[in-house]
Amino acid sequence: MRTLQEPILLSAIIPTLNEAARLPAALAALQSRVAEIVVSDGGSTDETASIAAAAGALVVNASRGRGSQLAAGAAAASGDWLLFLHADCRLGAGWETAVRAFIAAPDAAGRAGYFAFALDDSSSAARRLERIVRWRCSLLALPYGDQGLLISRRLYDAVGGFATIALMEDVDLVRRLGDRRLARIPVPLHSSARRYREEGYFRRPLRNLFCLSLYTVGLPPRHIARLYR
Repeated sequence: MRTLQEPILLSAIIPTLNEAARLPAALAALQSRVAEIVVSDGGSTDETASIAAAAGALVVNASRGRGSQLAAGAAAASGDWLLFLHADCRLGAGWETAVRAFIAAPDAAGRAGYFAFALDDSSSAARRLERIVRWRCSLLALPYGDQGLLISRRLYDAVGGFATIALMEDVDLVRRLGDRRLARIPVPLHSSARRYREEGYFRRPLRNLFCLSLYTVGLPPRHIARLYR
């Protein structure tokens, strides 16, 4: 049984687009645990917005695209701390304790935290991809958006927040933060493996790497987005 505690004083921000099937579980995992939930919707045609509103979330209408939606959600949020999550991700056991400890650390306001990548798939391919992501984060300091981001409002504003770009908004922000201001929070963030199962555990990561390479050499995100989709 969960011990009752005061909600963590932060705003959780979730970008959505037709997430009616997955959003209820995401909201239920956060309700009463955080001070505020902001759902930044990019024009859903299903029941996403009404589900969010019924759950007590603040619903923000934003231009479609994760960068625009995350930026709009952050602008509407009232918390001194921001937690960015995808709608198909679930924080693992012990996340509240870990987040409270991160925020309470003396240098917390000058750092951003990300979670350990995990997939809701028992296959060996999923475990292999998780190991690759750990390597990427350890050597390149490059967590992606499906690992969440916990950041103080002060630091978020200082680095310019999320750029309203078509793709690579997560890479853009963590590169501006730099490895010295990034810290791994030792709690898994379980992501849906449905797209890896649909597109393949080899094909999808390879496509992501190809898009990252194009971004690194300077191709505008709007062009990369066409390839990505």
